[in-house]
Amino acid sequence: MNDTWLDITDRVVAVTGANGGIGRATVQALLENGAHVAMLDRQALPPGEVARLRANAKGECLSLACDVADDDQVAAAAETVSRQLGNCFALVNNAAVSVQGHLDAIDIADWRRQIDVNLTGYLRCARAFGRSMQARGEGAIVHIASIAGSNPQPFSGAYSTTKSAILMLSRQLAVEWGPQGVRSNAISPGLIRTPLSEPYYVDSHVREQRENAVPQRRIGMSEDIANVAVFLVSNRSAYVNGAEIVVDGGFAQSLMSHIPRPRRT
Repeated sequence: MNDTWLDITDRVVAVTGANGGIGRATVQALLENGAHVAMLDRQALPPGEVARLRANAKGECLSLACDVADDDQVAAAAETVSRQLGNCFALVNNAAVSVQGHLDAIDIADWRRQIDVNLTGYLRCARAFGRSMQARGEGAIVHIASIAGSNPQPFSGAYSTTKSAILMLSRQLAVEWGPQGVRSNAISPGLIRTPLSEPYYVDSHVREQRENAVPQRRIGMSEDIANVAVFLVSNRSAYVNGAEIVVDGGFAQSLMSHIPRPRRT
């Protein structure tokens, strides 16, 4: 997507979990639209890979190693971004971990890790990068949640719990920081094909079943989420605050269509 209508040229945007599917697609979309992007992930990208991202982009790109579960690393990343790219206008909270397990058996350490990354990490980054937004009186924070936050996903440990809490965190930030000019919104992806979820789609039968469960009859791509994230960063969404945008091809609305009914004669 490259659309001057969005007008985000020269805005500094930090993206967490930036090396993966949705994160990388969001970075690419922001760069194509002229934003300067700070990529935060547990490992920094090699310089050559960063150069390739910047090759056909209008904006600058910086890759930093940052574990969002670590207070010091997040604070250091925010300081580095400010020093090298400028004051952060927007943050896309995307970093997450998923640990499979039944609630009656999951290790509490794994449960805590999910909460610390998926939920507290979002608040930690919002506070670190949002401070300058509040001081300037403008900014936008986008939280990547999930339809699993409204529909329990079994055997996934704290994943659904954290995604549900992210939705409330976003709303609360919208209310508390709105008076300072900072907007907070959430995106809830549905079935999205990413490098992490790719094993689910290797089996063509499973892929077809999943596609048939979605009203649009396709699995979403990372770019589908990235496009919405860029819109929420831009001033075109200037009066959107505290919202949840579900991006799932209509899947979450299709519950009743899966209930067997007798055929009409």
